[in-house]
Amino acid sequence: MMRKRNGYPVYPLTVAQKFHLYYLAFCPKKQVVNIGNSLTIGTELDWDELRRAIYKAYERCESMRLRLAEDKDGNWYQYVVDKEEREIEFVDFSNQTMEEAEAEMRKWTEVPFSHHDAPLNRIVMIQMPDGYNGIYLLVDHITMDAQSIICFFKDIIELYCNAKFEGVAYPKEMSSYIAQLEKDLAYEAGCKAKERDEAFFHKLIESSEPIYNGIDGNGKLMAEREKSGNPDARAAVNVSDSVESALDIFHLGEEPTKRLTDFCEKYHVSMVCLLIMGLRTYFQKMNGFEDVSINTAIARRATLQEKKCGGTRIHSFPFRTILSEDKTFLEGIYEIRDRQYEIFRHANFNPVDYFAYRSKIYPNEKGRTYEPMSLTYQPLSLRDKELDKLGDIRYKTKWYPNGATTQGMYLTVMHHPEDNGLDFNFEHQIKAVSKKQLEYLYYYLCRIMFKGVENPNLPIGDIIKLV
Repeated sequence: MMRKRNGYPVYPLTVAQKFHLYYLAFCPKKQVVNIGNSLTIGTELDWDELRRAIYKAYERCESMRLRLAEDKDGNWYQYVVDKEEREIEFVDFSNQTMEEAEAEMRKWTEVPFSHHDAPLNRIVMIQMPDGYNGIYLLVDHITMDAQSIICFFKDIIELYCNAKFEGVAYPKEMSSYIAQLEKDLAYEAGCKAKERDEAFFHKLIESSEPIYNGIDGNGKLMAEREKSGNPDARAAVNVSDSVESALDIFHLGEEPTKRLTDFCEKYHVSMVCLLIMGLRTYFQKMNGFEDVSINTAIARRATLQEKKCGGTRIHSFPFRTILSEDKTFLEGIYEIRDRQYEIFRHANFNPVDYFAYRSKIYPNEKGRTYEPMSLTYQPLSLRDKELDKLGDIRYKTKWYPNGATTQGMYLTVMHHPEDNGLDFNFEHQIKAVSKKQLEYLYYYLCRIMFKGVENPNLPIGDIIKLV
């Protein structure tokens, strides 16, 4: 007999959801799991029609109607309610400055959700000072990730445009969050695929111990060796004693971005391979090690059902490359591509088990790591064949920081909606990494990528010398 709460069947949390609860537990700022975004369009909107589209999108997306609760033993579980009946708020910022409007939305993003039987998102219709209009959306990361947010935004726009404009098709159905959840829970309960994934990662971890690379050289590693009295220590601390964070954004324009995407198309590699190659080469330049690890996020949305089921599906694993300086830029990229394929195939494995096994094989003092940063690349953009029918309507999206992070440095690279260039969003602990260090990293990351793209057969050592 299935357990119920408030009349709805309940389910355990998935590994991806538990990961957020895990760091939430020891983070003093509970808004650390908040994701705040706005999407605005350069046109007048029919607010009643937009409100109808939002309710309809809620109806079509189960994970936006998710609730959490805790049993008497402290175990969390989840259930989906039938419908959202909340009032959709409307805020008119048109008499304020853009700075004031954005500061207000930043404040909204810093308000944590209650995790007990309460909605885990908030939608506000907004009228902006710059003549753009649209929606602010705040979600709890335990229920949605960046890809599901983009999917949800797109659904609202397409529902609205279908109601308002001739010739815009009604959007295809979303897939069921619950159906996908049941698949994930069946995998976690144990199966042949899970055993294969575990064997793959255990072997990878056992192969040899990684080494820490710092953002501006190996000072932290040397300090760790001195402090521990172990001249061979390979791990270091990369976070500060404060979770207070800032978000610094660097924008790469349309034309240079196109040079990068053209290279990826020509050599059949993904943008994320190029970004990893650029970042690891930067760390190699700064630290002198050919062995570099960074954390990379994997969206786990290969099938159509996974792409459209909402929820949070990200698993994050260390991505390690050992590339000698005489390898060419292109050889390095191909090695990264092959290793990525391997990891993708096994990415349902529990990342918490990964780190637990690694610390058993290479015991380090708590808080020590080999990875100086995490990388996420968001390939999804709102530009879509259906929406292109609306001609030259301009979009803006903005991401609002929640003010807290448990990681030293987290880079999210996304396509900029206005010119399809790239935004490099660095969220970082203020005390762990400074804006100046990020400017330096971004400057050299771009130099390395462009030098490599223009001369793919140049050895890595030459690129390091030339930039």
